[in-house]
Amino acid sequence: MYVSIVAWDLTRSAQTVESLRAYLRHYAVDAYSRLEGMRLKMWFANPERQVWGAVYLWDSAEHMSGPAHVSKAVELIGYPPTSVSVFQLEAVAEGMSAHETLTDLGVALAQAT
Repeated sequence: MYVSIVAWDLTRSAQTVESLRAYLRHYAVDAYSRLEGMRLKMWFANPERQVWGAVYLWDSAEHMSGPAHVSKAVELIGYPPTSVSVFQLEAVAEGMSAHETLTDLGVALAQAT
């Protein structure tokens, strides 16, 4: 398995962390949920610094081209990610969380209710 991390510095974009939350609610979460070979995608943000990005967990390197088929982030933000990194997965530990599932967690989805 592979981990990829992408991040944008939004300070040059008309988009903000707040405006991109609507993209998650109305399109991206659902679109990525159907992406073959992607085990997990977690979006992250720092509103104070206007940083936006995601961490992916992939079944194989071959699947990492999947976002090109569904992502609208570059179009919305206006430029490619500021940072892209890819790593082999070395190990996983799942802790004893208060959350039974990760689905539907996050600030962007909490604002929808």
